[in-house]
Amino acid sequence: MIQRKAEPAKPEGNNDDHVACVLQQYNDTEGHFSLVRNFRLADLVTIMNGFCGSFSLFSSANYLVTNDDYYLRNALLFPLAGLIFDFFDGKVARWRKSTSMLGQELDSLADLISFGVAPAVLAFVVGLRTTLDTVALACFICCGLARLARFNATVALVPKDPSGKARYFEGLPIPSSLALVGLLSYWAKNGWIEGKEGLPGGVMTVWGKSGGQGDLHVVSLIFGAWAAMMVSKTLRVPKP
Repeated sequence: MIQRKAEPAKPEGNNDDHVACVLQQYNDTEGHFSLVRNFRLADLVTIMNGFCGSFSLFSSANYLVTNDDYYLRNALLFPLAGLIFDFFDGKVARWRKSTSMLGQELDSLADLISFGVAPAVLAFVVGLRTTLDTVALACFICCGLARLARFNATVALVPKDPSGKARYFEGLPIPSSLALVGLLSYWAKNGWIEGKEGLPGGVMTVWGKSGGQGDLHVVSLIFGAWAAMMVSKTLRVPKP
């Protein structure tokens, strides 16, 4: 996961005083758009990541309404565009030598939209629509949310290399979900989606009669496994 960390130099003295000093910059401005004035260039790049994820969601909705493949292609492409912005926000922050607590939170929220919510909605769009499918997709989103929260809270505890960067990720980073988006793109290209040839693996009935609430697409298990790997404490992914 490509994330910026708020790591301002700590002055001598009480750490609570330092945190209060950092937060004061967001309290000292007035006016309707005072928050915008606190944004750094890297923060605006991060917001573009969230914009791409949001556009993917709207394109997915348009596909469901119109059944036009143009919207489905857009929905599949926008998370990739989000990854590009996610990569460059850290580059811009280091270039400008400017990090912030606001930037760290923006990064996680944008990642949740582009790499958590958007891929899950795409999976629903291509055919994972049974009750159990949607439970699996909701768990996928929530595990991504938990993974991002844990990253923000524990990144300082992960061993660092000489340059100060974390040596590894604990659990799969949430942008790894783009691999699932790539898989969905392959299925869409081959027509293996709802309304055409149907999803690979078919449907299994966990309980009750076939066609009821107990149905589950086999490929939903992929999203369930991915969710489990995102919140894993023992899975360690080396940072590139």
